[in-house]
Amino acid sequence: MKRDPHKLCIITDLDGTFLPASKVPLPRDLAAVRRFEAAGGLFTIATGRTIEASKRYPLELGLKSPMIVYNGCGIYDAAAERLLYLHPLPDKARDYTRRVVQEMPHAGCEVLCAESTWVVNNTPAEQEHVKICGVTPFYGTADEVDGTWLKVLFAMPSAQIPAFIDYIDRCGFEDVDFIRSERRFYEMLPKGVSKGSALTAYRSLPGMEGYTFIAVGDFDNDIEMLRAADIAVCPKNAADSAKSCADIVLSRTCEEGAMEELIDRLLAGEV
Repeated sequence: MKRDPHKLCIITDLDGTFLPASKVPLPRDLAAVRRFEAAGGLFTIATGRTIEASKRYPLELGLKSPMIVYNGCGIYDAAAERLLYLHPLPDKARDYTRRVVQEMPHAGCEVLCAESTWVVNNTPAEQEHVKICGVTPFYGTADEVDGTWLKVLFAMPSAQIPAFIDYIDRCGFEDVDFIRSERRFYEMLPKGVSKGSALTAYRSLPGMEGYTFIAVGDFDNDIEMLRAADIAVCPKNAADSAKSCADIVLSRTCEEGAMEELIDRLLAGEV
């Protein structure tokens, strides 16, 4: 069945889904996005990144619609430069973070606030994450972090992640959730908050009534968004956990033009 593009919205994860390892969108994918928009479709992103770390992409992609940021803790309208939706961590997240840094000093730690990024434990893995995101953080202890806490990211070599997850599970922290957002990153989010909960909120934004949402993702932090979407799509390189929730697994990876494949199939009426 060929769908009317005027009522389709593609909402895609960035890293590992739309973006290749270079973090620069492929020209073939950008051209496909332009074709989709010319046909009347909407295209936007859902990322774990902060507003600062993702601000280049609304300009590069020419986004006309708000984007999901902070792994679902916020919805940001780049054109208006304002947050439309914000769900912060509870105050006890500061105590939790202080405890983790004290008891697991090998874990890099970064607090993502609505206003700023703070590095709380500056390990090599954390330094790598800051470089990937291209942000200029503040440095201090958990007690010194100034701002509205949205999420906390812990960074370490992937081999150390399973033991770290076991430690977090034993702690029994309340009113927060944890999600693995990449093989090296484990994040603390507000309870019940995810890209999926943000997508549910997105449906209520003015003008979004009646849209079919096509979510594209590759990893654990995309799973709730895939479940909340009308059509769930994964690139070939996606983790098995994400693929298990997908309606469509593409034949191409993020390095090979997965978004182009999806859009070509949509416009041809194959999806």
